[in-house]
Amino acid sequence: MMLRALGSISMGMLFAASVARGQPAPVVIPIPGGEKGVGFDDLRYSAALKRVVIPAANTGSIVLVKPGSWTLTRIGSLGETKDWGGGHDDGITSVDEGRDFLFASDRTSERLLVVDPKNGRVVSGAHLASGPDYVRYVEPTGEVWVTEPDKDRIEIFHLDGNPPKPIHDDFVAVPGGPESLVVDVARARAYANLWKGKTVAINVKNRSQVGEWPNGCDGSRGLALDEERGFLFVGCAEGKGVTLDVRGGRLLSKLSTGNGIDIIDYSPSLGHLYLPGGKSGTMGIAEVASTGALTLLSEVPIPNGSHCVAVDSSGHAYVCDPKGGRILVVADGPE
Repeated sequence: MMLRALGSISMGMLFAASVARGQPAPVVIPIPGGEKGVGFDDLRYSAALKRVVIPAANTGSIVLVKPGSWTLTRIGSLGETKDWGGGHDDGITSVDEGRDFLFASDRTSERLLVVDPKNGRVVSGAHLASGPDYVRYVEPTGEVWVTEPDKDRIEIFHLDGNPPKPIHDDFVAVPGGPESLVVDVARARAYANLWKGKTVAINVKNRSQVGEWPNGCDGSRGLALDEERGFLFVGCAEGKGVTLDVRGGRLLSKLSTGNGIDIIDYSPSLGHLYLPGGKSGTMGIAEVASTGALTLLSEVPIPNGSHCVAVDSSGHAYVCDPKGGRILVVADGPE
């Protein structure tokens, strides 16, 4: 397969750089219909499906990747297919799994879609009150929450029937945000960032804000959670990773790496935090100690513009490559 140059770094250069650093070359997964680029944003690993869930944005599809074999299942015809013009403003850009269904936000139509992954059919949906960003299934309440940053709020839907139909229930105001969204099932909380320097904690049962914590970021972006140890990780756009203690919001550690950090992820099995820098063309991999302290283990080369990552249960990090319309799989655990 011919591999063309991606931004300022070619795939051949990426392979050579990986090998030079003692790391296996990344697996390259082209996204069907993404030859001209894909507006990737929010990637997720679903333990229930045992698949990486990739919203393929302007291609009008969701792609499921099976770890190890790297086989793809494409769920198509979910939205209008468009030429990629840069950014992630069109199509399905965020998906979460719950109750054996996929919940997807479509930025183009401003709709919440409910998809059956077994047959790829849209079984129900609902109009959103404004433009969506992240969608998350909230297990403690059986709801779906969708962030709407243009209106500084989260829209909440309860689910009726089987297959579930989303019905608008409420808004939660998040002035100055919300950016990113992660659910802490054990504590019945949700966490979101404000764009500048703070992270908020929300009680998902009564929908009240129970904390607003300084996170040390000039630009607050992605979130990831170590639920068992009570660590919340924040990615800072200027090139930092931060650990907060969810028991009170104390800042436990911060680490400088890369530039242009956006969507981050964490591996509980390895205790590693992944911080892709879309501007620097590097992804920092940090070890998280029992105290929450962050130690940089390596910085692996990634294409410029690669601002999002998801990690599976076996130590594979799936890095988005919007310009190349591909996913790069970086091994970080025993093969």
